[in-house]
Amino acid sequence: MEDRYDCLIVGGGAAGIGMATVLQDLQVSRFTVLERNHVGSTFLSWPKEMRFITPSFTSNAYGLMDLNAVARNTSPAFTLGTEHPCGQEYAAYLQAVADFKKLPVKTGVDVISVLPVDGGFRLETSHGTVYSKFVVWAAGEFQYPKLDQFPGAEYGIHSSQVKSWSHLDGEQFIIVGGYESGVDAAIHLSKLGKRAMVIDRHDRGLDKGSSDPSVELSPYTKDRLRSAMETGLIEFASGFDVKWIEPGGDEGFMVYCENEYGISRLLQSDHPPILATGFRGSLCIIEDLIERSSDGELQLTTYDESTATSGLFVVGPGVLHGNLKFCFIYKFRQRFAVVAQAIGTRLGQDLTPLDPYRQDGMYLDDLSCCGENCKC
Repeated sequence: MEDRYDCLIVGGGAAGIGMATVLQDLQVSRFTVLERNHVGSTFLSWPKEMRFITPSFTSNAYGLMDLNAVARNTSPAFTLGTEHPCGQEYAAYLQAVADFKKLPVKTGVDVISVLPVDGGFRLETSHGTVYSKFVVWAAGEFQYPKLDQFPGAEYGIHSSQVKSWSHLDGEQFIIVGGYESGVDAAIHLSKLGKRAMVIDRHDRGLDKGSSDPSVELSPYTKDRLRSAMETGLIEFASGFDVKWIEPGGDEGFMVYCENEYGISRLLQSDHPPILATGFRGSLCIIEDLIERSSDGELQLTTYDESTATSGLFVVGPGVLHGNLKFCFIYKFRQRFAVVAQAIGTRLGQDLTPLDPYRQDGMYLDDLSCCGENCKC
């Protein structure tokens, strides 16, 4: 592996591969993608039954990109022949993009630390030390399962640790968390004839709430949930917070929860509770190089550059501007070209290759026009 680059992209998932295609179009000659496992490894870890909640459709010829595409003139729907790809399929799409575009991806390289130095950054990796003028952090937000949200969480099993819902023994399950992964787990368990109790502190369910899909169940999930609810195998403990979990001897596991009014429930499960409690993002590795607001929100410039460390950019679902969450592929891919423009300008590159990104809706630099305020 070379030891000096103009730009290093850390992470070979949707954000890393997508960002790499833009840098390649911009003809940045000395860049590479460092991935510690395989291209699309986060998607490869999904339960076998999990599918994309955003639909894929081949509409490029009509000026509309596939919602799940990370690169111009590509479509997972066309490549994979499916509307809601599973994790294995989407990882195959990302690899196909990397192969077709001949992207400089190095797998099996774990980035251990990033340190600012004169003229850029020094990165310590499992393959030695490398230097780069710029670093684009694209390592994702779904790397480290949250396993310490409350006492006794160690008795549960995180949803990301389940390879297939058909592999679980037991007839009834408690699921902690009522967003996409929790409801998805309940749906698949009900298909297997198993009972599922979903504890959801936010009381999402099937009712309309926010029109922002970042915080509301997707239509795809709501459609499946409506059908699954007809089986009578899914229940919701809405508005409740889990306080602790403990083994219940012959009774399996006990889950104690309360709501905001002080009403408590003690639930029993014959299987370790399923924790759909989310993840800690990979930004924890570079926490000393970023700033956060008093609310813990990541602070970035208008070019998605760390406000604390010049030359360090962030792409992917961790990007946040005000109340705007870029946590879907069709959202965060609109920022790839914005980051590329900042890097290309400082490297003295010709920026005209970015013009097609504006035409294709992949260059969002005016955030004042964004919002999810649907009136009907």
